[in-house]
Amino acid sequence: MATEAQSEGEVPARESGRSDAICSFVICNDSSLRGQPIIFNPDFFVEKLRHEKPEVFTELVVSNITRLIDLPGTELAQLMGEVDLKLPGGAGPASGFFRSLMSLKRKEKGVIFGSPLTEEGIAQIYQLIEYLHKNLRVEGLFRVPGNSVRQQILRDALNNGTDVDLESGEFHSNDVATLLKMFLGELPEPLLTHKHFNAHLKIADLMQFDDKGNKTNIPDKDRQIEALQLLFLILPPPNRNLLKLLLDLLYQTAKKQDKNKMSAYNLALMFAPHVLWPKNVTANDLQENITKLNSGMTFMIKHSQKLFKAPAYIRECARLHYLGSRTQASKDDLDLIASCHTKSFQLAKSQKRNRIDSCPHQEETQQHTEEALRELFQHVHNMPESAKKKQLIRQFNKQSLTQTPGREPSTSQVPKRARSRSFSGLIKRKVLGNQMMSEKKKRNPTPESVAIGELKGASKENRNSLFSGSPAVTMTPTRLKWPEGKKEGKKGFL
Repeated sequence: MATEAQSEGEVPARESGRSDAICSFVICNDSSLRGQPIIFNPDFFVEKLRHEKPEVFTELVVSNITRLIDLPGTELAQLMGEVDLKLPGGAGPASGFFRSLMSLKRKEKGVIFGSPLTEEGIAQIYQLIEYLHKNLRVEGLFRVPGNSVRQQILRDALNNGTDVDLESGEFHSNDVATLLKMFLGELPEPLLTHKHFNAHLKIADLMQFDDKGNKTNIPDKDRQIEALQLLFLILPPPNRNLLKLLLDLLYQTAKKQDKNKMSAYNLALMFAPHVLWPKNVTANDLQENITKLNSGMTFMIKHSQKLFKAPAYIRECARLHYLGSRTQASKDDLDLIASCHTKSFQLAKSQKRNRIDSCPHQEETQQHTEEALRELFQHVHNMPESAKKKQLIRQFNKQSLTQTPGREPSTSQVPKRARSRSFSGLIKRKVLGNQMMSEKKKRNPTPESVAIGELKGASKENRNSLFSGSPAVTMTPTRLKWPEGKKEGKKGFL
């Protein structure tokens, strides 16, 4: 039974034809599952590559990040965790020794506030997020502080690992919202980590270009979304999971701003210090970067529903890593393969639809196929000499060998046209440049072609001597005459 795959919840089948979809059908033979929706995770191979080969995954993602934003050596080393973040004003993260010591003590007590982020801690905090989703209409949510006594009671309960009944009415929505901000504020580092700080500043500077190639003041939203998608892929899993829960909550809160008076920008002012700002710094330390950070947080809230999907080319790279014989390293490689696949599919579909047509029409279709492939190969051939060019040529050649576009096995008997053996026919074929016929003759030479080749290479005086010993051939000025019974050229005459 063929069941249409659905991703991101139950997506309608008509949306499965998007360019970033990997699978549109799943074959299910289990009768117990018939009639139930099949949910296919489009990022399955991405997550598989992340867990099984983290070094390969990180190299793939970072190479595409540096394609979008300019990261000098020091900033790139910070992103990779090789160098500590240098903060303005001489401030820096808390001492590693004391931070580790305090975290160890908190872990012994099962404390989640002030401890490094873990999945267990997220499970406790999720109780707060789930409750706030049901109370988004409260005016001043996340801005109005709650009651400190009730907040301490709730904090102790979460630190003890107990399930809290927030629906009992003992706690107010402002108590829960304020405690969520306190949890984020007491993390050892911001939710987006110190390593990613400079990368987010660069993403905020991504602007569009005009027709003359000059940079404008209009943000390039598509490139910003793509860069954030890549950057979120290399976050530690607990940070990424909590960030997704938080941004979804803030997105839903902003949608109710007519009731709660909290726009995406107002929410960004509340959460940017906990999500983006480095620890132990003030607004004065950040100076001109304050605007960028607040704008960046606003952008993440508004576009949160798009930021946790891997880009289509990352999905394809991960899929090919497991299912294919080659792995592309960047979006540029996949653009070339996608172009080849698109032309191949269109030409193959056209030829399959018209293969019952006459022979001249089939030859015209084949000629279009060859022209399209020649144009594609010529584009690659004209690129500057580099290792990249050689790699693309190898990929193109391998693709052409394994999947020749527009060719299908045919069982229909097509009558062969009689070839002209006259000198005028030879001249016509030479002028028209029929490369396919020439290559076929080189691979499978016939006695006639050998004789004609020698005849063309011989001088006028030596032509008669070449055939003088063969009574089967008579030379005329314009054409070769063959005796009856040997027109097929099946027997040699030399």
